[in-house]
Amino acid sequence: MDWYAVRVKSNFEQTVAQALRGKGYEEFSPAYRTLRQWSDRRKVVHRPLFPGYVFCRLDVNDRLPVLTTPGAMGLVGYGNSPGPVSQEEIEGIRRILNAKLPASQWPYLPAGEKVHIIRGPLAGLEGVLVCSKNDYRLVVSVHLLQRSVAVEIDGDWIRPSHPSMGVNADAPAAGV
Repeated sequence: MDWYAVRVKSNFEQTVAQALRGKGYEEFSPAYRTLRQWSDRRKVVHRPLFPGYVFCRLDVNDRLPVLTTPGAMGLVGYGNSPGPVSQEEIEGIRRILNAKLPASQWPYLPAGEKVHIIRGPLAGLEGVLVCSKNDYRLVVSVHLLQRSVAVEIDGDWIRPSHPSMGVNADAPAAGV
């Protein structure tokens, strides 16, 4: 069975995820931790990485139980047919969250320098490299949703996925 993105009502990500789990579906509702400031206090809260969406593994021909879940609004796709989310994209997001590195939402990046992680807790993962204030970030995108997740990485962990002429593919990309 493939993964599909279920569009949900605002702030219903966890409610829908729990209901789908209760119906026996494998669901995935990735979240990140952030510090929120109120007038009287500060608190660490969990926010969805993809607000308005929950991922669910299902048989697309038997989708009625998913669509009748309270808070679910439909499956994301192209035209009138649902489009699957690739297993590699789901696994990439899971590996980022399991690595316990600081992750956050990031603007969708359809193109850029693709890199391959060769060391560290994310070894084997591919994504787009971006630099921000002398920090390296790996951006992994869910193309169907046109949303991305960024995680801070060490520059020594990376190498270009498609090395250009004259660049050693086994050498780290830091400083290139």
